[in-house]
Formats: sequence, C-alpha cells, structure tokens
Amino acid sequence: MRAFVVDRYGDADTVQGRDVPDPRVGADDVLVRIHAASINPLDLKIRAGDLKVILPYRAPFVLGNDLAGTITAVGSRVTRFTVGDEVYARPDQNRIGAFAELIAMNQDDVAARPAALTAEEAASLPLVALTAWQALVERANLRPGQKVLVHAGAGGVGTIAIQLARHLGAHVATTVSDSKADLVKSLGADVVIDYRNQAFETLLHDYDVVLDTVGGETLEKSLKVLKPGGIVVSVAGPPDPTFARELGAGPVVRLAMAALSLRIRRRARHHRVRYSFLFMRASGDQLREITTLVDAGTIRPVVDRVFDFASTREALAYVEEGRARAGKVVVRMTP
Repeated sequence: MRAFVVDRYGDADTVQGRDVPDPRVGADDVLVRIHAASINPLDLKIRAGDLKVILPYRAPFVLGNDLAGTITAVGSRVTRFTVGDEVYARPDQNRIGAFAELIAMNQDDVAARPAALTAEEAASLPLVALTAWQALVERANLRPGQKVLVHAGAGGVGTIAIQLARHLGAHVATTVSDSKADLVKSLGADVVIDYRNQAFETLLHDYDVVLDTVGGETLEKSLKVLKPGGIVVSVAGPPDPTFARELGAGPVVRLAMAALSLRIRRRARHHRVRYSFLFMRASGDQLREITTLVDAGTIRPVVDRVFDFASTREALAYVEEGRARAGKVVVRMTP
C-alpha cells in the first residue's frame, strides 16, 4: 500500500510517500480502507520528536491520527462490525498510521461514521471531538449554567469544544482573532475575546472551566479567570504526575513530568484552582456518543481545506505554517 512515512525524527523532509507492506490484522482488529484522514498539530509534534518520551515510535513509521473509511476485513473475534461498514476512528496511540491506504485497528477504537457526513467531514472529527469530550465531560464534568473559556475557538479542538459546551448548557467564552468572531458565534460562543487586542484575563472572571490548547503564558493567565475550585484542562501545557501514572511511566519519567509541571501546579494552588494535563485516548464508545450529537445536528465539523492524498506533505506544511483559517485540514484519497 501507499503511505507517508516518517523515516527519522526531524523537519518536513523526514516524511516521504512510498510503498509499505499492508498492515497485519489481529483477531480483534478491523482492516479499514481509508477514504480521508485529517492533519493535527499532534502529527507535527510526533514528526519532530517532541513527544518521544510519551510516544517512543521507532522510525520508520506511518504518520496520521484520525480517519474515515470502509472496513474491508475483520478479525476472528470481531463482533461490532462487518465488511462494508463505513466507519471513522482515532486509532490507539500505539497504532497510528492514517496517512495510508489501509490501517488495522482494534474494533473498540472504531465507530460507525455519522450518516450525514462525507468521508472528509467525518475524518476531521475523531481526535478533536474526543479531546473536547474528554476535557469537558470526563475531566471537568461541565454542567448546565457553568462558565467555560475555550482558547483558540476557531481551531480544530476549539470549534468542536464550543459546540459541545453549548450543548451541555454552559456559558461559553472563547479567544480568536477578530476576523473569526462570526464563525465562533455561529458555533455557540456567548463571549468572544479578540486575543490580539484584548486581555482575556482582565475581562473574564469567576469561570468554572478553561480548556487550554495554547499553553505558555496563555495557560498561566488562564488561572486568573477561574473561581476557587475551578479547573484548567490543558492539552498544550506540561504533563503532570497524574498523566505519568496513567501512562505507566517509570520512576525517571514520572519525576521529569512532575518537575516540568511543578511551576504551573504551584501557581494553580496559589489561585485555589486545579491544573490537569490531558492527552486524549482512543474510544469507540465515546465516538458513538459524539455521532449521536452529529446526527442530531448538535455538532458540525468545520473543514478549512481538503488536499489530495498525494499532497499530504503539502497539507502538513499548510498546517505547520499556520495558514489554516479555521477548523481542520483533511487529505482525501483519490479514487
């Protein structure tokens, strides 16, 4: 099969398109012919080697973290799916490889594709929708009437998180550039902060939850908008000891993660709030919950641009250079 492979950690030149063996299908696996896959900032971090401590992939490996396609074969113990089913998924972190013609995944990580979506739209959702779900529903337990700040509301995670938070009955604020204000308002944002000209930390107060996708100074300033007992869930900040335990990391890695997050955890305690690092996980069950919301029209994907599969390197560069205006960038298999 044809795939885009990371030959070594590094810059854009380390990703090459070439023929590789078809994936092996285990007893609990489904084999999916991929129709579309989407680009995530995670792909760029993996390619650069920024996450080697968390995700120690051995090069060469196929890149790509979410997809939509058709099942072409099933393992002997598969009960959820049959050949011909249209599905979408975020594969388990140890089995990535969506920038390819085929992928094998455990059936538990896969869900039926939302009926109303094209393959390109469906491929844009799994990673960002699962991130939003795990941050707002699982980690923050967001409830009706609470106030949530979603940073980078026009981004892949942000566009879905705004819609999910609104569905959960929350009052939603978000940070975007002024040109994207109308988009995030249409998604359900109640308060829109132009991050280029306004200081969100001086305008927002007594929030229950912050979803941080930016990190750095934005993360630290976010502590100031929370009420006592509030929580900032970050996908861009430093890993914390809880994540190290979930990862099953050894003592050295646990100590390193504790040290990396010590500053932000101390600052959170000073403000009487909580800091939580999130690295989303694959979940077919949660994707099925998300599918219900998509089919009901509660959540809609936002796709910025679609590239042909042969142009996957160009699609990665487009995201890396910050040229995407809103939502996700997708690569589509040519017939």
